[in-house]
Amino acid sequence: MSDKLLYTLARPLLFTLPAETAHNLTLPALRRAAERGMTGMFKKPAPDPRTVMGITFPNPVGLAAGLDKDGAYIDGLAALGFGSIEIGTVTPRAQAGNPKPRMFRLPAAQGIINRMGFNNGGVDAFVANVQASKFHQEKQGVLGLNIGKNADTPIERAAEDYLHCLRKVYPYASYVTVNISSPNTKNLRQLQGASELDDLLAQLKAEQTRLADDTGRYVPLALKIAPDIDADQIQNIAGALLRHKIDGVIATNTTLSRNHVVGLRHGQQAGGLSGMPVFDLSNIVVRAMKKELGDDIPIIGVGGILSGADAKAKMEAGAQLVQLYSGLIYRGPALVRECADALRG
Repeated sequence: MSDKLLYTLARPLLFTLPAETAHNLTLPALRRAAERGMTGMFKKPAPDPRTVMGITFPNPVGLAAGLDKDGAYIDGLAALGFGSIEIGTVTPRAQAGNPKPRMFRLPAAQGIINRMGFNNGGVDAFVANVQASKFHQEKQGVLGLNIGKNADTPIERAAEDYLHCLRKVYPYASYVTVNISSPNTKNLRQLQGASELDDLLAQLKAEQTRLADDTGRYVPLALKIAPDIDADQIQNIAGALLRHKIDGVIATNTTLSRNHVVGLRHGQQAGGLSGMPVFDLSNIVVRAMKKELGDDIPIIGVGGILSGADAKAKMEAGAQLVQLYSGLIYRGPALVRECADALRG
């Protein structure tokens, strides 16, 4: 049975369950299937290497952060054929996140609203999971590690949390993503402000340089930004990225806009909206960032990719790589191959 047919049969049953319950069933099942050598149904894309941030990605279609916050399912996710896997967001200390329910499907819009709130087991458990994975042990591919701050850390001390996580994950990462754009941690997006961002990036770049000198290994830094930013903010962020020689930018995270889901069940739930409703907003930011950055800093495009054509549009907007998340919920694992095929060559 093909992965596409299997997911077509499984999705109606999964969609009868609360979104977070379905999430917590499918990932352990995928991990068990990988452990037992039962993932042969997932036909991986043919190699189509791209070099971005000095890293050679086997293909340009990656997994976005958020699906595997603790790095507990890396080997199962690797079976789906991604060109890279990004896990997290992880914080220095374990935290439960926001109260449940905190994840909602909007099938009519092919969207998802979540207000998870960086629920994770803390950076030490996160690193232990990475170390235990065959993906890391056998150097099977590109692994992005996404870092954030604890909810109870005052925003003026946020840099301390990011620096702590950077030091912990640096030895195990192909690249590190700095997440300052989740709408579900109070005041986090304030770090996208000009002075706050300048200070944070200066500290992170200095620590990256120190770690590279100490380890003899340079690990690129990428910044993940929101879709809800205006032209002035885009210009300021791009200027800071160039000034501090940050290696990449991931555009974008989820949106607070509800323009595309007015009147839909769950449409006014608090949290970040992902999936098809964020597609155009994300592309606007990607285009604007490309105009500001040129070829100096690569862009990883994420937001609303539900088909190969969507992935191609994201690249045409200015991205060098793309990432999937919500599209997997609606389309299943076959979406990885469809997007890779659309981007081939």
